[in-house]
Formats: sequence, C-alpha cells, structure tokens
Amino acid sequence: MIAAALVVNAADYIPHDLVWTTQSRNSSESMPCGGHDIGMNVWVEQGDLLFYVQQSGWFDENNTMLKAGRWRLHVDSDPFGGSDFCQCLCLDDGAIYISGGGVEVRLWADMEQPVIFAAIVSQHSRRATLSYESWRYRDRPVTKAECQQCSYKWVLPKDCTTFADSISANDDRLTFSHRNRAETVFDFTVALEQLDAIKDSLYNPIGGLLMQGKMHAPGFRFTGTTDGQYASTDYRAWNFRCDKLKRSVVTISLNHQTTNPLNHQLSKKRSARWWHQFWQRSWIVSDTQNDSLQSMIRNYELMRYMLACNAYGEWPTKFNGGLFTFDPLYVDSTMAFTPDYRKWGGGTMTAQNQRLVYWPMLKSGDYDMMEAQIGTYYRILPNAVARTRHYWGHGGASFTEQIENFGLPNPAEYGKHPEGTDPGVERNAWLEYQWDTALEFAMMEMLLVKSNHNYSLFTKNYKLSEETLRFFFEHYQWQARKLGAKALDEQGHLIIYPGSACETYKMAYNPSSTIAALRAVSEKLRVKDEELIPDIPLRVIDGDTCIAPAITWARIQNTETPQLYPVWPWRIYGLGRPGLQTARNTYLKDPHAVAMRSAKGWKQDNIWAACLGLTDEARRLNIEKLSNGPYRFPAFYDPGFDWAPDHNRGGAGMIGLQEMLLQETPDGELLLFPAWPREWNCHFRLHTLNGRTVEAGIENGEIICYSE
Repeated sequence: MIAAALVVNAADYIPHDLVWTTQSRNSSESMPCGGHDIGMNVWVEQGDLLFYVQQSGWFDENNTMLKAGRWRLHVDSDPFGGSDFCQCLCLDDGAIYISGGGVEVRLWADMEQPVIFAAIVSQHSRRATLSYESWRYRDRPVTKAECQQCSYKWVLPKDCTTFADSISANDDRLTFSHRNRAETVFDFTVALEQLDAIKDSLYNPIGGLLMQGKMHAPGFRFTGTTDGQYASTDYRAWNFRCDKLKRSVVTISLNHQTTNPLNHQLSKKRSARWWHQFWQRSWIVSDTQNDSLQSMIRNYELMRYMLACNAYGEWPTKFNGGLFTFDPLYVDSTMAFTPDYRKWGGGTMTAQNQRLVYWPMLKSGDYDMMEAQIGTYYRILPNAVARTRHYWGHGGASFTEQIENFGLPNPAEYGKHPEGTDPGVERNAWLEYQWDTALEFAMMEMLLVKSNHNYSLFTKNYKLSEETLRFFFEHYQWQARKLGAKALDEQGHLIIYPGSACETYKMAYNPSSTIAALRAVSEKLRVKDEELIPDIPLRVIDGDTCIAPAITWARIQNTETPQLYPVWPWRIYGLGRPGLQTARNTYLKDPHAVAMRSAKGWKQDNIWAACLGLTDEARRLNIEKLSNGPYRFPAFYDPGFDWAPDHNRGGAGMIGLQEMLLQETPDGELLLFPAWPREWNCHFRLHTLNGRTVEAGIENGEIICYSE
C-alpha cells in the first residue's frame, strides 16, 4: 500500500499554507494574491500593510501595462510590529491573512467578478489611515531608458507620455480611471508597416480604451491628499481616516459596472469554494525527505496558483511578470522607474515566451484558464489574415514573433524597410521569417477541444490552425515562384526558404522546428496538403544520426536549440515513438545543444530530458528550474532573459515536472513515471493530452497504484 502521508482522497487535497512571521523590507518581498483577472502584491513594511493591484488588460496608449495603483493601511500603535506578526497565504481559499497586535486583515479577490475585498477587524478601537497612492497623478514623460515598458521601445517618439489618471475622492469613496486617447501606438504601427490602406478594417483594442476602478471604505472618511515617494517614484496619496476602527470591509472594484454591490460574505464563500475545487483538478505530493524535491513540488504549486489568479481574464498572463511585477529598482538597481515598468513591453505578446505559460495547463487540467490566450489569437486572427493578403496577395494568417495585442509586429522589432524590400517581413536579425510560433497555440486549441468537451469558446472550427497552416502552404509556394521557376522541390515538397529555426538558425532552408510544427498540426487537423511537407532534416555527428537544425543556414543568432523541437512541443520523437535514439543523440552530441544547455529563463532542456527518458538529466535540470527564486516569495523567479518574476521559467519548470511523471504514446499507452528517480516516492493526479484523468503512485521504486 502507498504510504499514508501520500494518500489523497477525492475532493480532499489541501495545499500547504505559506507563512511569514516577519515583515518585508520592500515590494520585492511581497506575496501574490488574486483571482478572476486580478493580481495583488501584498507586503507589510515598517508597520504598514501595502498592496499593488493589477488587472489583466490595462494597456495605455503606448501599450504599457498599467497597475491600478497602490494601497496602504496604517494602523496607529503599530500592531504588526510585535512578535505575534503573521502573514499567511492560504492557497486552499485563495486569500492572504495578516495579523498582529489584535488586528486581523483578510485580503482576497472574488473569482466571479473583478472585485477585491479587505476585511479588517480590530479587537480594540484604533485610529487608522487607508491611502490610495498613485504615481500617475500627473503626466509622466516616458524616457529612452524606460522605452522597453511600452511597444515603441527604441523607436520612442520624443513626446511619448504616460498620461495622468482621473482620480477623485469624497466621503468614504474613491474613483480612478484612465481613458486612452484615440491615437495610440496602433496608429504609429499601422503607418510604419505600410498598412494605412486597410487601417479601418483592422482590430484595435487600445484606442479609446477605458480602465477604471472604485473603492468603498465604510467607516473611513476622505481627509485630503499628501505627496510622498516610494522606492524611486514620487506619488500622491488620497487619504481616508477612521478614528475608531473596529471592523470594516473595504471593497475595490475594477472595470465592474454592476450597480448592486457584491456581498463580501458571499464572495468569501464562493471564492474559497472555487479555490478548493481548483486544487482537486490535479496535484503532486511526495513524502520523500529531500529538500530539492520538496522545493520543486512546492514551487510548481505556487506557480500554478499565480497563473490561476488570471483564470478568467480577457487577456493572457504575461510571461514577463504576469500580474505580479514590483518596483523595478528591486530587480535592477539602475532602473529607477515607476511600478508600471517591465522589460519586453505590456501589450507585446511574445509568442515564444507566452507558450511556456500555457502549455502546462493541459496536464494540470486548467482548461478554463487557457481561453484568455487562445482567445487573444482569435481576436488578432483577422489582422494576421488581412496583412497577409495586403502584402502578398494570397491567403492565410502570418503571425510574427514579437506580436502586438492587435496582431501586427512590434514596431521597433519590425525594423527599417528600404525601398524595394518586402514590407511583410520583419527586418530583424533575430525575428525575420519566424512565422511558426502561432502553430503551438493552434495545437493547444486542438488538444484543448479534445481534452475538454465543455470547451466551446470558438465553436471548435479550428480557424486558427487552418489559417496558420494555409499561410505556410501558400506563402512558400508563392516565394518559390518568385525566386525560381517551380513552386515545389523535385520530391513535390514545399521549399521553406528563407526560413528560421526559432530565433537561432537564420536564413535557414527547411528548418526542423518549422517542419515538425507543420507535420504535427497537419496530422491533427488531417489537411489534404500534408503530403507537401518535407521530411525533418537529419545529419550525422561522430557516426550517430541526429536531428539537424535545418538543411542549411546562414548564421546562428541566438541560443535556442530548435533541433529538439521535434521532441517537444511537437512529440514526433521521444519515448514510445520511432527514432528515440536519434533524438537522444541530438540531445547528447549536438555541439550547439550541449553548449547552450541551461535551466535559465525560457530554456527547455529540462523538458527534453524528461521527454527522452533521461532521468538524471531531468532531475538535475528540473530541480534547478524549480528551485527557489532570489526573492522572498519562492516562485518569484529572477529576470532570466526577460523580467521578474519570470513566468517562462516557472512555466517551463511545470512542464518538465509533468513530463517526468506522465507521458503517453501516440496510440494512447500511458507512460507512468518515465523520467522519475526511483528513490523518490510520489503520488499525482494529472491529465493526459487526450483528456484522461490519471492518478498514480510510486513507492520505493515500485508503481503501486494507478487509476483513470
């Protein structure tokens, strides 16, 4: 029988709380909390409770992702300064509890509506001040040093400005809003990319966008404003005072139009119920006393929690910090910018990074959380189709890398286009001819439909898959006719040139990552043109057959390993599949693959090692990937290649751990613990890519329980 500590009964899994008994030094030592589409960074500093609020989709004119603001609760006589201080993240009900000196605060976000509650209880009457702090109380010029926070990046206009919010307070209420002007970075991008002729037909989500919120603080009264500075940024505070605080429930609503106030007791119950049910979808537990193993499992769980805080957002969780960025000064001391800053933009949906945030949701069974990401691709699909027709006169959707939330290439990454050059191609050393990342989201949708029979967001018509594939079939025949006399090679296959194997092997001929993507999606969709796809290129290294990055290429630009993409995400090679040794040879012998091996940021070596059954490698890399980050909250990861907290590292770590525990062959045979060290006891509930729910346990190297 499996050890008692590992037994998890249905509907009874309860994740462990995360408890701090000392205050934090600054916002980098904050704790995440959220729900629906809201994230809060919560911390207690010098006796004050502070929290940032961010909602998915707050994109300003420049496509900076704005925070709603910062709240501060100061209670006289410093109740949080004593030895009984406690700050607890209770994952089972999705709330943070802060207590000390006879004062208790419960913070949570409702799971059905974008509303935050702060329930405050004091054993004795106390004087307290609640402040809303905004650094957008005035217009703020965006400097060249700050340009990465928005979509302009290094083509920043001289007059680029983050415009002031509208903020007002009276009695116990506060309202704040930010309405974008009609002209935005969208207009700049359309003109730069020579699309003015079709501008009126293009989807534009940010022109005139209204972001707004309101606060109700019963028992408090507005007393005026004060100015101050936190970290590196000046702010104005709208202050509310309560002279005899014993009990108050502060409500903060974001973009919420209902006139009927939400009852906080109802919210507390239904949100706690949602979180408890969420944790029953899937879990991983172990009673093996190994610190690295326990940290890996714990941080997997914390990462999953942060992703669930945007379960029902219209916009996806951003790879570069999600809803939980903090003051940039504490990420990089040279970046003394506002709390709205993050590298790699706010509205820029960098596909190579976004995919790592969303792939793990299939095996964790978090299907509802995927709709924000796939929905984004459906919203921008018409623009991708329109630009293809405008530039080249053929069909299909051309999704580029570094794509904006309106479906066009980032204007800075788009590059300069001298007269006579193709305006549809990004003139960028890293990004040119990289069209294939959208195929991963197309595959996610097809797997999501297969896994979740209740999924009906897009009527299951697979238009994303069809239009993205159509682009490759039509564009590369168009390109071949432009360069030569025939559309296909002598075997009747597409000539994928110029191509790109990720951002790394440039000006490539038949890149293996692209061919694997076309093969996998075409097979799933059963398209008639599947026979046009060329074979994945191979090469011999030290006498052993390996997957080649491409047939040939002009240069190596980045540090990715696209020759292993046929292993994952495309699962053409791997355990239970033909050519396993070829794939292992590639992992072990390809000099570029070996030299670039790392657990940093978006690196995928941990996933490939697990998919190839290389247990020691999988253990080493996944332990490093999911080890504690450098900040107080263990799953706030360092910037890696991007920004903190780095969600691509966390997402890649989640995927690698899942693959160590559960894989399946093309014919549906389950592979239990395929890359799991036999000395680690474990019990899991995960989901297959075909929608089956699997529970299995291993103890002392023996698989001792299994059920579907």
